[in-house]
Amino acid sequence: MAVLSEALTQILIPASALIGIGFALLQWLLVSKVKVSADYGKKDGYKDKLIEDEEEGAENADAVIKCAEIQNAISVGATSFLFTQYKYLGIFMVAFAVVIFLFLGSVKGFSTQSEPCTYNPGNLCKPALANAMFSTIAFLLGALTSVLSGFLGMKIATYANARTTLEARKGVGKAFITAFRSGAVMGFLLAANGLLVLYVTINLFKLYYGDDWEGLYESITGYGLGGSSMALFGRVGGGIYTKAADVGADLVGKVEKNIPEDDPRNPAVIADNVGDNVGDIAGMGSDLFGSYAESSCAALFVASISSFGITHDYSAMSYPLTISAMGIVICLITTLFATDLAEIRHVSEIEPSLKRQLLISTILMTAGIAVVSFLALPSEFTLFNFGTEKAVKNWHLFFCVSIGLWAGLAIGYITEYYTSNAYSPVQDVADSCRTGAATNVIFGLALGYKSVIIPIFAIAIAIYISFSLAAMYGVAVAALGMLSTIATGLAIDAYGPISDNAGGIAEMAGMSHKIRERTDALDAAGNTTAAIGKGFAIGSAALVSLALFGAFVSRAGIKTVDVLTPKVFIGLIVGAMLPYWFSAMTMKSVGSAALKMVEEVRRQFNTIPGLMEGRAKPDYANCVKISTDASLREMIPPGALVMLTPLIAGTLFGVETLAGVLAGSLVSGVQVAISASNTGGAWDNAKKYIEAGASEHAKSLGPKGSDSHKAAVIGDTIGDPLKDTSGPSLNILIKLMAVESLVFAPFFAAHGGLLFKLL
Repeated sequence: MAVLSEALTQILIPASALIGIGFALLQWLLVSKVKVSADYGKKDGYKDKLIEDEEEGAENADAVIKCAEIQNAISVGATSFLFTQYKYLGIFMVAFAVVIFLFLGSVKGFSTQSEPCTYNPGNLCKPALANAMFSTIAFLLGALTSVLSGFLGMKIATYANARTTLEARKGVGKAFITAFRSGAVMGFLLAANGLLVLYVTINLFKLYYGDDWEGLYESITGYGLGGSSMALFGRVGGGIYTKAADVGADLVGKVEKNIPEDDPRNPAVIADNVGDNVGDIAGMGSDLFGSYAESSCAALFVASISSFGITHDYSAMSYPLTISAMGIVICLITTLFATDLAEIRHVSEIEPSLKRQLLISTILMTAGIAVVSFLALPSEFTLFNFGTEKAVKNWHLFFCVSIGLWAGLAIGYITEYYTSNAYSPVQDVADSCRTGAATNVIFGLALGYKSVIIPIFAIAIAIYISFSLAAMYGVAVAALGMLSTIATGLAIDAYGPISDNAGGIAEMAGMSHKIRERTDALDAAGNTTAAIGKGFAIGSAALVSLALFGAFVSRAGIKTVDVLTPKVFIGLIVGAMLPYWFSAMTMKSVGSAALKMVEEVRRQFNTIPGLMEGRAKPDYANCVKISTDASLREMIPPGALVMLTPLIAGTLFGVETLAGVLAGSLVSGVQVAISASNTGGAWDNAKKYIEAGASEHAKSLGPKGSDSHKAAVIGDTIGDPLKDTSGPSLNILIKLMAVESLVFAPFFAAHGGLLFKLL
């Protein structure tokens, strides 16, 4: 038996989740001390001392009032978009919940009789109808938690953006802390909420299921499905919104009119800043919550049909949850390093500080995993391995989780190497802008393809070792290991869009050049960390979907997936095509929405007298409306493709073909996702490298408005939909199809393959 008793496990998991929520609220309280109002700084008597080199008096107060106005416009835009999006998603949620209930209920003809268990035929398990009902409830809970994660993140980001701008007047260190703390609020709320809701759900379901753990954890997989299905629409919808505005604003503003980024004369500028919050923050929040929910569900499901579930060892069964609980505590300590233990005094310290967060959390978490593995697990146990039992020791699982954690760090650092303008790959891309946009595009694409190599080896090694040590359960906990420091990962990730918004607000409020330089420095570091976050999300998606694939194969009763049988091979080749079809849809959606945006921005510049001279105000609302309408309309086809493929493949062609589809989409999706994200990130930072002009080489390519810079802007614009719409949405495609197949596996196993039955 494990050292950790059931009672103690039952206390520790919710306790650490509550600590996480408490810490998030504390960080939010600290951020809220920065006031966005006209009397800012007067009553505290620190005006002269702290607000350095900034015009005092009336102009200062004007700037604060402007900041408050702009912040309000961004917040209102983001909130109204998300509410409209959630209305559509609410309808989808109810409809899909009905589908889950009908499909799973019909497995045994809606009977309410207990039946022999699937893996333990000697025992009686709860009826299929109960599984249908509880899977549906779990789906709705996962969907709601996912939506809540995204919405809270957006609220915090729009609350913090102007505060970061105002703090930048006192120096880069203060602004960094405000942006980072706000990111931490989102990270900890999401990690703690995800864990708490899952823990409570399991305990409530247990009241009905009692000793039938197999049925209990099978129905819990609905939680992961709910989380990821919302994330898909959030990511795609938000990605189309943000990039339509971004591409429209850049092409007309920078390339045609030669005005700076975030210039208040540009009609698309508010839509662009709203987009950062609905795409990069709300979308990313839902996405990582989905990964977290699915890896937990996959691990719990495999454990429930292993010795943990059969002997009802609660502490060992809850091992995935205990790991996440430990992760929250470790990330809390890590965050203090960035905000309280070391202050940033210079621009060059920003990026190292963010990278240190990853390293510190990984090192501390390795020790945390060791503690959990030796306390929560018995020294020897058996794990389900496709029909056989595999004997495993507790230190095997320590290695499985750790290798996932360190593979995540490796992917993060490699991503940074390929997307940060401090290293040669991005500098080479910037250099290629000398000869125009075409060479820039060629170099950027080559960089993206090349950046796939090492992450794939890292994922391959992690899979091989974890599978050898602990079969499919090993792969599931490796994915969980990669996501165990999710609170820190998200804090770093959310920091980027907050800084980006802060820079936009500084430009629009007409603040001094010095402040804009500081916010630009924060933003450039944020760009790289956003790329690292996407690397993590894609790497964990690969491991999660493999674990879910294993669980699906077990649940569907497939003995082996043989590539040489035509049923499987056709699935494989079609599955490998899906990421391309999906990318084509999302790219085209951004393109057509951007086209409308460009036309609208041009129309305003041509028809509003005095707009270019700054005497008249542009019509921001019209651009916001174009982005909103486009994204809500265009998110439906790609979403339908992902949600319907497993249902159609499983029902018409059966479980073997569906297994092929899942394997194919996993293998090709990971490659396309990594290369798309990194290509886009590299083009963006190559443009920033030329704009900053920090080195002799960069100066020779600049300044803003030069031919090289225009070529870089074109590259950046092409990269926008790659890095913020197609790339990040693909990791959800891989996971979502796998978790959906797992949830519907009982139906496909009983009634699937209609076409082959007819032939």
